Amino acid sequence: MKREDFKRLFNEHFDPLRNYIYYRCGDAELATDIAQDVFMKLWEKQLDKPPEELLGLLYKMAKDAFISKYRRSKTEQEFIARPPDKDEIQSPEEELSYKELKQSYERALKEMPEIQREVFLMSRNEELKYHEIADRLELSIKAVEKRMKNALQFLRQALAVQ
Repeated sequence: MKREDFKRLFNEHFDPLRNYIYYRCGDAELATDIAQDVFMKLWEKQLDKPPEELLGLLYKMAKDAFISKYRRSKTEQEFIARPPDKDEIQSPEEELSYKELKQSYERALKEMPEIQREVFLMSRNEELKYHEIADRLELSIKAVEKRMKNALQFLRQALAVQ
């Protein structure tokens, strides 16, 4: 589609498309946003058809975009309205216990041998798989497994003493 054709399509059909969406949602800003997004997506597709043949597609895209936004906002509202889990509410004792455990964990990480700490943090913080860690450190997978086993054993012992 040529730029002039798109410009004509936009000028002639933007308001009717926005009104179509507005009648569905009752929100003028949302209708304008969706209409603009739909025209942008249509332009990005660079379809080689006359503008008259794209009207049906334009309205279908607008309907789908509105439904998608509606579903997303409904999910958001349900999440916001959800009462907090009982597990999320912590007593002051639980918070203090958590802070103490966190301090013990951080202390144990500092005391852990560097070769074990490096593998452990790559696995836990960066969520790398053993073969990815092995590639990065230029080690065998068995060496990574052994270092990880030793790191976990070290943490168990350090946190059990606390």
